[in-house]
Amino acid sequence: MAGDRTESGLIGAGSPLRTPRAAGVAGILFAVLLTVSLVLLRLSIPTGAAVSSIWLRQPARRTSIGIALSLVPFAGIAFLWFIGVIRDRIGDREDRFFATVFLGSGLLFIGMLFTAAAVAAGLVAQARLGSATAADDIVSSMDARWNRL
Repeated sequence: MAGDRTESGLIGAGSPLRTPRAAGVAGILFAVLLTVSLVLLRLSIPTGAAVSSIWLRQPARRTSIGIALSLVPFAGIAFLWFIGVIRDRIGDREDRFFATVFLGSGLLFIGMLFTAAAVAAGLVAQARLGSATAADDIVSSMDARWNRL
C-alpha cells in the first residue's frame, strides 16, 4: 500500500481502496449495540403486562425503550460494515453463490431488524398518545402466542 501513495502522502487516483484494519471492530460494535438494545428492551417490559399497556405510559420505561430503539440503526450500519469487511477479506477466493447468499441473508436480516424496530416504535408512540387499544390488542395476541409455545 505504500507504493500506492503519491509524494504528498495521499492515495493516487486509480489505486485500489483497502478497508482499514480497524473496520473489523464493526462486528464487535454490532454485537455490543444489539445486545444493549435487546437487554434494554427486555428490562423495560415487565413480565405479565401483556394485557395492559399502562407500563408504556411510564416515562422511565418509555425513555429506556426509546434509547433501545435508537441504537438499532447504528447496530445495523455496523453489521453492514462488518459484512463489507468480511467480503473484502475473503476477496477473490469468495464463491459467487456464497457471496449471493451471504449478502442476501445479511440484507434480509437488517431489513427485518429495521422493520421490527419501526413497528415497535410505532406501538410505543401510539401508546404515548393515549390511544393504546391497537397496541393492547397486538401485545395481548403476541402474549397468547408465546404462552402456547
